[in-house]
Amino acid sequence: MCLYSVSISVMFSYFSLLLLLSLASLSMALPFEQRGFWDFVMDGEGDGLTVMMRDEEDGSAVLPTFLPPIEIPMCPFGCQCHLKVVQCSDLGLVSVPENIPIDTKLLDLQNNHITELKENDFKGLSNLYALSLVNNKISKVHSKAFIPLKHLQKLYFSKNLLTAVPKNLPSSLVELRIHDNRIKKVSAGTFADLGSMNCIELGGNPIQNSGFEPGAFNGLKLNYLRISEAKLTGVPKELPDSLHELHLDHNQIQAIELEDLRRYKQLYRLGLGFNNIRNIESDSLSYLPNLRELHLENNQLTRVPKGLADMKYLQVIYLHSNNITRVNVDDFCPQSYHMKKSFYNGISLYGNPVQYWEVQPATFRCVTDRLAIHFGNYKK
Repeated sequence: MCLYSVSISVMFSYFSLLLLLSLASLSMALPFEQRGFWDFVMDGEGDGLTVMMRDEEDGSAVLPTFLPPIEIPMCPFGCQCHLKVVQCSDLGLVSVPENIPIDTKLLDLQNNHITELKENDFKGLSNLYALSLVNNKISKVHSKAFIPLKHLQKLYFSKNLLTAVPKNLPSSLVELRIHDNRIKKVSAGTFADLGSMNCIELGGNPIQNSGFEPGAFNGLKLNYLRISEAKLTGVPKELPDSLHELHLDHNQIQAIELEDLRRYKQLYRLGLGFNNIRNIESDSLSYLPNLRELHLENNQLTRVPKGLADMKYLQVIYLHSNNITRVNVDDFCPQSYHMKKSFYNGISLYGNPVQYWEVQPATFRCVTDRLAIHFGNYKK
């Protein structure tokens, strides 16, 4: 028993010594100091997020260098840029502005004081669809100014000081409006390689018949052509035979000869109003089998043109403000109803020295409604 008691006491003393040594080692350790909230969340010193958060707590954080730079969209000073539309009108600009976004589809430069288009004014604008230069003072265009505009379809160049159609127009061009300039001549090859062109507006230029060189319109498949308010004395020769609309109003045309309209068999609308036409040669209108609308108002005609009754699809004809003294019963309508495919919905005869009561009612037998006839007493 004594030996056993001695062993127990020795073991108790040994464990007591170990406990004292453990307490001593703990008392020598530094006290815990909380430096930030993330000390309770992540305790891995190798974790990048933990290190960054701790650095931010003590003010030693370094911003990452891999973030992409913020791109600020460019827009010319004073202009408005929105949804690929750049509007720079009415700003008093004397030249095409710089820093035009390369994705621009519509560029509006109208109502400024631009005098010249330089070689690199439109550099990089290959996506441009429409360009408006209306009402400037442009008299000079570099021969390579339009070369970057690979997809341009609409060019509005009216009310400037051009003396010739610009060279090297984009082959993608569909519509060209260049009226109210100072163009006197259209040379051969001016519209070469413009097979997509659909509409040309040349009115308001001092062009005479001699101003159109042979072959000036070669290669064009136009649908619409207007040469109004010019100095034409007759229907120009060799216009595109694909035309659906031809407007030659406000000129000095005195007569329509037999061969003038021979090549325009696809015309739907013909404008010859506000000229000095005194005579339309017989059968000259027979070359226009598809004509729907004919303008002959404000001329010097003394009778209704021959051949109207044979035009199966003619629906509107303007003859007001002429010198017509008589209207015959077969001037407008064929003798057989079946020959007229489309009845008239508009005939204007007012402003002529013919009294409506002198015209037989059967004269308008192929008119859709009596309200379609514009007739009145002649007054001076």
